[in-house]
Amino acid sequence: MARILAVTNQKGGVGKTTTAVNLSACLAEFGQRVLLVDLDPQGNATTGCGIVKREAMPTVYQILIGRATMADSCLSTEFGFDLLPANRELAGAEIDLIDLGQREYRLRDALAGIRGNYDFILMDCPPALNLLTVNGLVAADRVIIPMQCEYYALEGLTDLVATLKKVRAKLNPVLEIEGLLRTMFDARSTLTQQVSRELESHFGEKVYRTIIPRNVRLAEAPSYGKPAIAFDRSSKGAQAYLQLALEILDRHAGKVGAGPVALGAQP
Repeated sequence: MARILAVTNQKGGVGKTTTAVNLSACLAEFGQRVLLVDLDPQGNATTGCGIVKREAMPTVYQILIGRATMADSCLSTEFGFDLLPANRELAGAEIDLIDLGQREYRLRDALAGIRGNYDFILMDCPPALNLLTVNGLVAADRVIIPMQCEYYALEGLTDLVATLKKVRAKLNPVLEIEGLLRTMFDARSTLTQQVSRELESHFGEKVYRTIIPRNVRLAEAPSYGKPAIAFDRSSKGAQAYLQLALEILDRHAGKVGAGPVALGAQP
């Protein structure tokens, strides 16, 4: 049965899509059956997998409004994992979902029928608390939070934890934080080091040991429609995501950090 992980942060530009695409590819590299769900109308995870957005039909949009099935919509990528794509049509889902019954549970119910086909289902959520993000959080078992180690990120994390706590109380009682991932990390920055220590102090083992560095090759890979391990496997970014995949597999095997962090914990 798949573990469903939402990759989310209300702050944009923190590496959500980079993490979702590269972690999917790296988990697949280690023999895991993976589905990546693109929940962002920008469709960056879709293009990052080498899929032309305008040709990606049907998409997660048709799934949410009940006009397509998962069997119709999931695509196989050349990188060893499946993709439920998105394009700008998804922007209209916010309006279309308003009048639909059980609107917060549409994605959860759609994934239920294929959950047994995968080991991991990852969801790239948009940088906003809207019905798309809520659908992702309701469908998820746990949440991966990518974040930069800067001052405003700590403020945003406090708000995000409060949001997750509300979703858990009202819509998804099993939702927990899987882990916090430090991204675009510049070890030369004193502020970066200070924020990193604060995260470790407040969240302990829920802060992944793996750190994703600033890396040019990692930033270049999406323009070629490839995850970093397919673009430049030897790059520091690709190697970091391979290490992250191993760390997550270890956690799920119960070797380290097995217990979820309480959603009441705040920095």
